[in-house]
Amino acid sequence: MKKRIQWQFVLILLIVGFMTAVQYNTMKHPEERDTRDLWAIRNELAAEQKLHSELLSEIRDLDKTIVTYKLLGEDDTGKALMDTVDKLYRQAGMTDIEGPGILIEVKPSPESIAYGIPISGISPDLLTRFVNEINRFKWVALEIDGKRFTLLSSIRDINGVTTVNGLNVSTPPFSIKIISPSLADSEKLYNYLLASSIHDDFYLDNLIMDIGQPTTSIRIRSGAEEFENRFLKELPKGE
Repeated sequence: MKKRIQWQFVLILLIVGFMTAVQYNTMKHPEERDTRDLWAIRNELAAEQKLHSELLSEIRDLDKTIVTYKLLGEDDTGKALMDTVDKLYRQAGMTDIEGPGILIEVKPSPESIAYGIPISGISPDLLTRFVNEINRFKWVALEIDGKRFTLLSSIRDINGVTTVNGLNVSTPPFSIKIISPSLADSEKLYNYLLASSIHDDFYLDNLIMDIGQPTTSIRIRSGAEEFENRFLKELPKGE
């Protein structure tokens, strides 16, 4: 009887010890909580919804292209294919483009000029933040200091110099051109940039953005980089 009571006591101690260890481990490694405020979550949700909408739009465009190929005869298939190639060239920035947009001049701040503060150039982080800001809106073409920026472009620091597509970005002043789908889209982007906090980021680097009024005609040159075709080969006629 006494031995049975001892075993029961030991079992109770084991249970209590196990519960204590679990509670200690929980307190030591609490679950990470999302501490973002409601607006931060709403902004992230809006960004995800925009991405979802853009993906659906691309899927619809591809479905239309497939239907077009199916409905066309052999004689018209070549023309439809060339139209698709031209569209892809425009999306890749391989053609000149003209349309409604805005012109932005990146300049040294008046204070840096007055006090003789040297301007070393725009940083990759600041330029990337600017691109992220305008990505909130639809734009057809973007040119940074004469360099075409596309989805395949990159902003990097090479030997202490900010580059776009491997080409050095000039020390300010330099210009940024943005072409939008319509003049109304350019006006929305213009009003957003005027009120954006990105101005503070530029000012901390002794730079300012002089944003021009939306205009009906902005011209952007094609990208100089050519794509190398290493896998596709043209079949002889009749095959």
